[in-house]
Amino acid sequence: MSTMKFCRECNNILYPKEDRDRRTLFFACRNCEHQEVSDNNCVYRNEVHHTAGERTQVLQDVASDPTLPRTKTVRCALCGHGEAVFFQATARGEEGMTLFFVCCSPDCGHRWRE
Repeated sequence: MSTMKFCRECNNILYPKEDRDRRTLFFACRNCEHQEVSDNNCVYRNEVHHTAGERTQVLQDVASDPTLPRTKTVRCALCGHGEAVFFQATARGEEGMTLFFVCCSPDCGHRWRE
């Protein structure tokens, strides 16, 4: 994995550049024109540390989002609070939209769907 590189001449950051004709990668300073050939062709690597089957998590503070609609017609099954925010999204492995609810009680935050 490549780390950030800094110019040996002026200590500014080196940016990746390519030489398409020679098919090589090098790092160049935007301040003093210093260049060095890269010892690795990897510029950036994003490692995902979860499985594809994991569901997207609903954030706990979604209940305080003022842009989401609220309802007082449902009760939380855990704490009995009478207000929840709701939104629609597609659930994995299911067709159509699913209605998700999040309890607005600051001590609860229970999530459920219908």
